[in-house]
Amino acid sequence: MKSLGRWMGHTVGTALLAGSATVAGVVLNPGAAEAQVAYGSYVGIGVGVGLTNDQDTGQGAGVQGLIAGRYRFLEMPVSVRGQAFIFGDNFAFVPTVSYDVPLNWNTDVYVGAGVSFTGGGDSPSVVGNKTSFVLQPGIDHMFPNSNLVAFGNAIFAFDAYRDGGNMAISVQGGMGIQF
Repeated sequence: MKSLGRWMGHTVGTALLAGSATVAGVVLNPGAAEAQVAYGSYVGIGVGVGLTNDQDTGQGAGVQGLIAGRYRFLEMPVSVRGQAFIFGDNFAFVPTVSYDVPLNWNTDVYVGAGVSFTGGGDSPSVVGNKTSFVLQPGIDHMFPNSNLVAFGNAIFAFDAYRDGGNMAISVQGGMGIQF
């Protein structure tokens, strides 16, 4: 269990370092974020996989269906995102605000912050069973000459389990349609 705690500490440290490096790079070179890449908002479906369990009960890791959406503000490299986890023991909704950094004309990476709201049941969702602060690094790829979008991200939900109080980590991916 101690090795899991160290691994989670390293994972969070890496995510925070990556997010800080992204923000620092944009501050030092603001011209990189001016391109209107991956400009579309989208709604999509996918799957979320929980990688952690409640420390006390051992529940939490699993697979849930996912409905995801992104609204991109065209004049700023900022998006509002939402993910609803369904078809599991507990429902969860994770809204975030993200800072988007273009990699090329069709792909951008982002780091977001928000809150995880759960359905209130005792069984945890892939992001826990308690309202918690989340960090969300991810990537969006808009396929050329179509309205299709591939998306993937991770969610680090801090203090997300009622009993164990540890972090919930999940990864998500899916396909969407731009609007």
